[in-house]
Amino acid sequence: MTSEVLHPSLDPASNRLCVIDCDIHPKDSIDDIKPYLAQRWIDYLATYGTRARHGFQSGFMYPKSQPQAARRDSWPPDGGLPASNLKFMQDQLLDFYDIEYGVLNFLSPTGQGVQNSDLSVAMAYACNEAHRDRWTGPDKRLKASIVVPYEDGAASAKEIARLAGMPDYAQVQLLSRMSELAGKKRYWPIYEAASELGLPVGIHVFGYSGWASTNGGWASFYIEEMAEHCTSCQALLTSLIVEGVFEQFPKLKVVLIEAGFAWLPALGYRLDKHWKKLRGEVPHLKRAPSEYIRDHVYVTTQPMEETEKPEHLLQIMDWVGWDKILFATDYPHWDFDDPRYAFPTTLTPERRRQVLSENARKLYGFA
Repeated sequence: MTSEVLHPSLDPASNRLCVIDCDIHPKDSIDDIKPYLAQRWIDYLATYGTRARHGFQSGFMYPKSQPQAARRDSWPPDGGLPASNLKFMQDQLLDFYDIEYGVLNFLSPTGQGVQNSDLSVAMAYACNEAHRDRWTGPDKRLKASIVVPYEDGAASAKEIARLAGMPDYAQVQLLSRMSELAGKKRYWPIYEAASELGLPVGIHVFGYSGWASTNGGWASFYIEEMAEHCTSCQALLTSLIVEGVFEQFPKLKVVLIEAGFAWLPALGYRLDKHWKKLRGEVPHLKRAPSEYIRDHVYVTTQPMEETEKPEHLLQIMDWVGWDKILFATDYPHWDFDDPRYAFPTTLTPERRRQVLSENARKLYGFA
C-alpha cells in the first residue's frame, strides 16, 4: 500500500489505516464441522440433509454472474470457495488493509433456522468449536460471532453462557428473518443471556424463516431480495422496541449488519408519531421509540446508501449517531467496501477514526 492511494485526510507519515472490520464472512464446509458432530448427526446429514424452512426457495440465491456473491478475485488460487482459506484471507484482506480486528459472521453451514431443532443445536455447537480451531485460534485478530440455534431460546442461552468468557467470541449472531418477529418472548432468553454476559447481539440479514422477504409474497428478482433487507430489519427493530425488549434489558446492544441505515431516521420519526397517540397500548414503553434506537442500536456501513449529495448522507449518519456506526467490508462479497474509499471526502478525520475503529473497539471491548 502506498501513500498515493490513501485518502488525503489520513496521516501520510504513518501510511496506516486503523481498521476494525465488523462483517467478514468466512466459508466453512460440512466437512469442516463434522469432527465436532456426533455420529448420529453425521449420518442424519448424509441421509436427510438440512431441511430449511423456505419451502418455496428455488434457483440460485445469488446471481450466476457473481457465484457465492463473491468478488471475482476472492477465489483462492489453490482451490476452494472464497474466504475458505485463512492464508489467502490474510493476504487479501487482513494484511493488505492492516486490519486490527475482524468480526466473523457465518452464513452457512450453521444450522440456524433449520426445521429439526435438535440438529440446529448440534450444528451450532459444532460450528462454534470449528470456528475457534479454524479461524480465531490461528489468527488472534479474528473474533467470531457465537452461532446459536435461535428458534430454541433456552438452548441458545446455554450456548451463549458456554462461550461468553472466551476471547475468541465478540457477539451473538442472529439472522434477520426468523420464524417470528425478533421481539417475541420466545427469543428473550437470548437477549437476557447476551445482556447479562456483556455481549452485543449482531443481527445479520438473510435467514430461512419460511416467510417471504416482502409483505406481498415471494420476490421475482435478486435485486428485490437485496432491497427488502432494510424492510425486514425495520420490522424486527420495531418488534424489539414495541415488545419492550430494550426496556426489559436496558444493557442490551443490537448491531444491525448489512442492512444499510438510511431508513433508520424515517422509522424513528414514524414510530414516535404513532407512539404519541397510541402509547396507552404500550404502557411498558417509558420513552419515545427513537430514544431506544439511539441508545441500543448500532449499524454497519456496508452496504451504505450513496446519496446524490454527500451532505445528505452525513445528516443521516448524524441522526443515527456517530458513536453507533461500525465499519464493515463485507468481505469476500461482490459489493465489498474498501476502507480507503468508503466515505465522503468531507468526513473529518475524527469521524473517520470513530467509524473505522473506535466505535467497534468500545462496543466489543477490544484492547
